[in-house]
Amino acid sequence: MNYSEITKNKEVLQYYEVGTRILRKLGYTDHSPIHTKLVAERAATILKAFGYDEHTQELAKIAGFMHDIGNAINRKHHAEYGAIIANEILRDTDISMEDRIQIVSAIANHDESTGVAADPITAAIILADKTDVRRNRVVERKKSNFDIHDRVNYAVTSGELYCSDKDDVITLNILIDEEICTMYDYFEIFLTRMMMCSRAAEVLDAKFVLYVNGQKVL
Repeated sequence: MNYSEITKNKEVLQYYEVGTRILRKLGYTDHSPIHTKLVAERAATILKAFGYDEHTQELAKIAGFMHDIGNAINRKHHAEYGAIIANEILRDTDISMEDRIQIVSAIANHDESTGVAADPITAAIILADKTDVRRNRVVERKKSNFDIHDRVNYAVTSGELYCSDKDDVITLNILIDEEICTMYDYFEIFLTRMMMCSRAAEVLDAKFVLYVNGQKVL
């Protein structure tokens, strides 16, 4: 079982269909395969930039794509639910026990409320997931109904992640329309996530840096 096959797996896609329906009712931003494919590919890019082999990148892509399937069970503890689901799905594939457990662990530890980066794959998933801040993650189309999460994501007009193995730095550079969202709003939502990114970068022997509107803030 490889990444391409996982992205077409009917059971995985069904979990995402149900999870997306639930999160839309709850008013969450996008956690569909659009988001998870971005996370998968960004995680692999991060690992490649720091010299990790193709096999490690492939495991990160699989974990990245599957990391939010637990939302179909419940948003609370979705990382842990997702790990259990992923374990059951991957148990019936040709993925080795060691690789399956690594993938499951990365999924289980990607959420900032309970997770921690203890290995490069998990670190890459965390960095890729928490830096996916963009306007089109907002599902609610009526601005009058926006909550703070919607406002913050909608306010981001540009977001780029850069990795430099030469300087051992991972940089998130975002532009925020401060007429839509204040800096205080941004950090109310994202400070915990950005700190998790900082700790994840350390696992890769790198430093996480955040620029907002041209100013270094972390």
